[in-house]
Amino acid sequence: MRIEKNVSERKGKEYIDWKKNRRRQRRVSPVQILYETCKQVFANCGPGVVPSAENIERLKAVLDTMVETDVGLSPNLPYFKSTTYDTPKITYLHLHECDKFSIGIFCLPPSAVIPLHDHPGMTVFSKLLFGEMHIKSYDWADNILPAESTPSANYPLDNGVGDSTGLRLAKVKVNSVFRAPCKTSILYPSDGGNMHCFTARTACAVLDVLGPPYCDPEGRHCQYYYDFPLANISVPEEQRAGDYAWLKEREKPEDLTVVGALYKGPKIIK
Repeated sequence: MRIEKNVSERKGKEYIDWKKNRRRQRRVSPVQILYETCKQVFANCGPGVVPSAENIERLKAVLDTMVETDVGLSPNLPYFKSTTYDTPKITYLHLHECDKFSIGIFCLPPSAVIPLHDHPGMTVFSKLLFGEMHIKSYDWADNILPAESTPSANYPLDNGVGDSTGLRLAKVKVNSVFRAPCKTSILYPSDGGNMHCFTARTACAVLDVLGPPYCDPEGRHCQYYYDFPLANISVPEEQRAGDYAWLKEREKPEDLTVVGALYKGPKIIK
């Protein structure tokens, strides 16, 4: 009967559609999963607003499993080769940016340095995809010492950067070498090492998620810093206890070279 044939055809079409959907689901790339997770995690966030603990763990779990091949990278690409330049060039691969979050990858050849800088009002996830990297990070520690304990302007500083005007006390949060595979590092607007410096001990790649991204018009400017261990500055003995340093704002280092390159890994479907 015609009715039976129509039913049979409909069931056959439904089965084909089901198989197509199953194949599509199996083909979803880790980068796509990362993007979709970021959309959900940062949906109700903004400057200074940290995602919930549950959402932090959701995003961290996605990043923890990611490796360089998930984003189309391998250590033998030109980005990671040593050159004759005095200062190694860093390459940045842009994956996505909106007003809520950004996704990108820093590609560092051996000895490359991303100088000490901050992340105002941001929650930042950093996943070392491969390689070995030294990370040093700080959080502000203004409440540790009274304001009058800050060195006066007549104290000389090392490296020819002038006097101690504008010094601000910070506490070391991390000062360690990380080797991939390792867990995702997370920093927060006022905790977790909001100011950090990356030094590549080998060629390495770092996948970064920033929520929200830098935005000069909204006051989220990337500020760079000098750091001076307390022992290197003539201050009273009682100020030298613990892992602290004085930080001083600086302009973007002239020898810092970060160039953009086309991301060639799995595409993000928006």
